[in-house]
Amino acid sequence: MFGGRQPGKRCWGATGKHIVFGIYQRNGKVLTFPISSRAKDSMIPLITRYTKAGSLYYTDDWFAYTFLPIRGNRVVVTKEKGLPKGCDHLNSMKGFWSYAKHWLYLYRGVPRQYFHLYLK
Repeated sequence: MFGGRQPGKRCWGATGKHIVFGIYQRNGKVLTFPISSRAKDSMIPLITRYTKAGSLYYTDDWFAYTFLPIRGNRVVVTKEKGLPKGCDHLNSMKGFWSYAKHWLYLYRGVPRQYFHLYLK
């Protein structure tokens, strides 16, 4: 989620935040898409369009990814006290989000209609 600090509820229920879905590809490229909600209906078309059938997917345990075993192999990365359990991790994608937020912070606010361009 991207957006400045807002009074009121934090995290997923916060107002004025942008939800961004990202796909980290094996070649090191990251595809990002602003989406309206975290519902399965928002993500399925993007996953089917930008990934190949039979791919290996590393995801968290969010229920919207339950259809992925039909498309390919899915590895669910679980955490315990903030650290991944086992040897699987999502560090590449998390590193990208950290970099993107740090880079966008320098602009001290981006107009909503141009947000997707800054994110690319």
